[in-house]
Amino acid sequence: MILLDKVDSPKDLKRLKIEQLAPLAAEMRKFLLQSVSQTGGHLASNLGVVELTIALHYCLNSPQDKIVWDVGHQSYPHKILTGRRAQFDTLRKMGGLSGFIKSAESPHDAFDVGHSSTSLSAALGMAIARDLRGANTKVAAVIGDGSLTSGLALEGLNNIGRSDTDIIVFLNDNQMSISENVGALSRYLNDLRSAPTYISAKRDVRRFLKSIPFAGRFTKDFIKKAKSQLKYLLLPGVLFQELGFKYYGPVDGHDINQLISVVQNVKAIRGPILVHVLTKKGKGYAAAMRRPHKFHGVEPFNPATGQPVATKREITYTDIFSKKIVEMGRQNEKIVAITASMPDGCGLTNFKKAFPARFFDVGIAESHAVTFAAGLAKAGFHPIVSIYSTFLQRAYDQILHDVCIQKLSVVFAIDRAGFVGADGETHQGVFDLSYLSHMPGMTVLAPRDGKELEAMLEWAFARGGPVAIRYPKAAATNTYTKSITAIEYGKWEILEQGEGIALLSVGSMLPVAHDVWQRLGDAGFSPALISSRFVKPLDAALLEKLRGYDHIFTLEENVYDGGFGQRLSFAMMGKQVHVFAVRDEFLPAASREELPRLTKLDADSVFSGIMEAINHAKAP
Repeated sequence: MILLDKVDSPKDLKRLKIEQLAPLAAEMRKFLLQSVSQTGGHLASNLGVVELTIALHYCLNSPQDKIVWDVGHQSYPHKILTGRRAQFDTLRKMGGLSGFIKSAESPHDAFDVGHSSTSLSAALGMAIARDLRGANTKVAAVIGDGSLTSGLALEGLNNIGRSDTDIIVFLNDNQMSISENVGALSRYLNDLRSAPTYISAKRDVRRFLKSIPFAGRFTKDFIKKAKSQLKYLLLPGVLFQELGFKYYGPVDGHDINQLISVVQNVKAIRGPILVHVLTKKGKGYAAAMRRPHKFHGVEPFNPATGQPVATKREITYTDIFSKKIVEMGRQNEKIVAITASMPDGCGLTNFKKAFPARFFDVGIAESHAVTFAAGLAKAGFHPIVSIYSTFLQRAYDQILHDVCIQKLSVVFAIDRAGFVGADGETHQGVFDLSYLSHMPGMTVLAPRDGKELEAMLEWAFARGGPVAIRYPKAAATNTYTKSITAIEYGKWEILEQGEGIALLSVGSMLPVAHDVWQRLGDAGFSPALISSRFVKPLDAALLEKLRGYDHIFTLEENVYDGGFGQRLSFAMMGKQVHVFAVRDEFLPAASREELPRLTKLDADSVFSGIMEAINHAKAP
């Protein structure tokens, strides 16, 4: 790392000669591969943006000039060049380097990001603030082509274009988000890659028009219309120009000299500018270039083979869902599946292969996905929308207004619910029970294992109406499993009869609840163990029986406010309910093993908390 060892800040970078930057990019890719293969993280997208990151920091003056990154999946080279290379062995670990942009980490991180498509709106806010202060610093936003499918990004583009403020948008076009990009915007950008050059065509037409004798108004109108049509047919970036941007590109995103020339030039131009940069996801690592979606987010792997280091892989809830939804699709041709740019992560790849005409990837457009599903349901189909818990938050209004008000039969398969781990605050799925449970007409379920997930999917399609099933990024087999009793609307399952103490577990918390149940038995108690498979509605009949218990404890991977335990407490007014849930805080990056201990939802903490509550109740 001859050059990389000399660069620990943008100022160090500027001391290098331009001819040293391409070798620096090669060293950065080598470092990224070595580091991420050890820690896991986002690889392919970061490999693709190395030269662009170098060019931005070489030409702009961060942190005075603001570089606003989108998503954060492309932020590792930025972190390397801004003094955090030595921390990469802590990447995405508790107390370590975040996998995303975090302003608390560095003054060079202009705006915290986790979800996609925020960069344009945030950058415009910073640019307007700069104008109001009378400053003359630069503001640049870097957004991927996949993020442009989001309504938020399009709203940002529209507002920037009419603002007439100085802002530079770098469109990192790698034809990928997490999975392959879809939709009209993606097709449009692909067309720009091979568009004929407008200048030469315009020159030829001008010669032709000069040969026509100018005879009155009719000829002038004809020429004006002809030039306008030519522009729309041949001009690259006409969409962005019509939105109010000065368009430059496409630019080779791996030609460092060309990039630096373009960035230096556009710095001097006033108004909104869009630079269209073509990059290759996974650049420099053959395995990632062949399968960029497989190397988007990776666990530790062997860089020589591209294979994960861990050899044993347990069957997950996502695996169970993937198999079951294909089986159900064969039985019911009305079932259609929808996802938002995550067919692999959500387990819909096999459904896509089996029923391509009934599978829809709408891109990074969660709000659209939900209302699209509502339209399908209104027309007599049975849509299932499979989206991560954290991303479904972006479609709150559509779930409430477009699905629940109309009582439409849409099933929500909510993956990555509860503790997600290394992606940190922006990706923990600990809010869905709260934001779904207060929606009138919504039924919310949480399976305790893979078999119950299968049963819930069958029940949801048979039931009709809005149904949400949330499950974690975890193994689908519990340490405590018996045969699944038939699912009845709003009915919980008593797994172990008992008296005095009742433990109510929500979904994936059952292994912890069962461990605690055993410890209480060893301590001389006889607690009841209940699987609260329905988070909404509550089991009214069982609630009455619970009034006969001295102590009631609930366990859930969700925030306390608006969660299962709090709702149960309200329903049991006059009866004390002890709630074990995530308190009023955002959860940092940590493993699924560390997060329960951090939130006191591990078996040791829960047992201690229960014993403390029991002893406190005995005290005079």
